[in-house]
Amino acid sequence: MLKVDNVTKYYGENLAVDNLSFEVNNGEIFGLLGVNGAGKTTTFRMIIGLLEMSSGSITLDDQPINYSNTNQIGFLTEERSLLTKLTVKEQVIMYGILKGMKEKEILEKLDYWLERFHIKEYRERKIKELSKGNQQKIQFITAIINEPKLLILDEPFTGLDPINVALFVEVMKEFKEKGSIIIFSSHRMEHVEMFCDNLVILVKGKSVLQGSIKEIKKEYRKKNIHIIGDVKTEDLKNIKGVVEVEENAMEIIVKIESEKYIDDVFEVVKNSKNIIKFMVEDPSLNEIFLNKVGEVYED
Repeated sequence: MLKVDNVTKYYGENLAVDNLSFEVNNGEIFGLLGVNGAGKTTTFRMIIGLLEMSSGSITLDDQPINYSNTNQIGFLTEERSLLTKLTVKEQVIMYGILKGMKEKEILEKLDYWLERFHIKEYRERKIKELSKGNQQKIQFITAIINEPKLLILDEPFTGLDPINVALFVEVMKEFKEKGSIIIFSSHRMEHVEMFCDNLVILVKGKSVLQGSIKEIKKEYRKKNIHIIGDVKTEDLKNIKGVVEVEENAMEIIVKIESEKYIDDVFEVVKNSKNIIKFMVEDPSLNEIFLNKVGEVYED
């Protein structure tokens, strides 16, 4: 288990992380989310020991993280951290050796991952000759080459097309099944919603929302009603409890304050013609994220 306990970080007088606490169990994927400058990268760097905390504690399996256990950690940074004049093989060997691995083992695993990511022909190519997407694949390989107990991924899907995003997710799920602890950040809420177990949302270094996605959606009272049919949007807007009505080429989306207004919307819709869809859904994680972040900035 990774435990972050009442961690605070100051840069001079600037408060970057404010009394942050969370736990991530073995075999769990955890999302650390927030807008730019929210404190995510600072938190990642404190977890792996690159930055000292101003106060609080961080432990992995009840042990402080230091040189005795850093070989169990993999970290993919948001910024490119590859040496572009090295070949792919040279780059991965360097990272593997830093993690205490033997060169023979590194090369065996490198060949496996190059095959898995469909880039085996780039083994002897220099990093600078690769596309941004393939550089991201190499950076991911350097993070997982040591089969880490704790895997930290800061915006791992940068530069990837949907096919390769799905491939990364597949690998992350495999590490989860092996019992790895995975923490990642992403600005794409649909990715978080797709495979994340629990999350925390940071605003100005402070947690504003925390827990399982399922419980967060359950506690968030607002609902969305999707309608296809000949319904006048003005009639929908006049219903008590309706927050917003959106209309696109496919459907009408009615946003309501809570589920108690569903029947009121249905009463209007049932008298309309050609109704082929009336579906109530929880709001997306993206909507909840924007709402919670907006509330803090409005205060």
